Amino acid sequence: MNWLLVILGAMVGAPLRYVTDRAVQLRHDTVFPWGTLVVNVTGSLVLGLLTGAAAAGHASPHLQLLIGAGLCGALTTYSTFSYETLRLTETGAGLYAAVNVVASVAAGLGAAFAGVSCAEALWP
Repeated sequence: MNWLLVILGAMVGAPLRYVTDRAVQLRHDTVFPWGTLVVNVTGSLVLGLLTGAAAAGHASPHLQLLIGAGLCGALTTYSTFSYETLRLTETGAGLYAAVNVVASVAAGLGAAFAGVSCAEALWP
């Protein structure tokens, strides 16, 4: 049953990642990977909220598998982040590559902490 929950979450997360990435990237005429940044930060926020809810006893292990491992696991993408950063470097956009790394790590961690803080406020 656990594997089914992860699959169901991933069935939503993977297409959501693709559609969101394309929609965001189409609105920006730049080589900077805004779409990947948006899905990774969003996934970090959702995972932080879920983690905070679980710590407060308001998220079942099944919900953690469905949303955490399934949806967030498929929504976020470290491999695409790495690939896009490497491509930026290879094409001479080293400054964009550095900004991508710093922004992704800082915003991702900030979003995760914000999610946990929101959960603590909702479920004291």
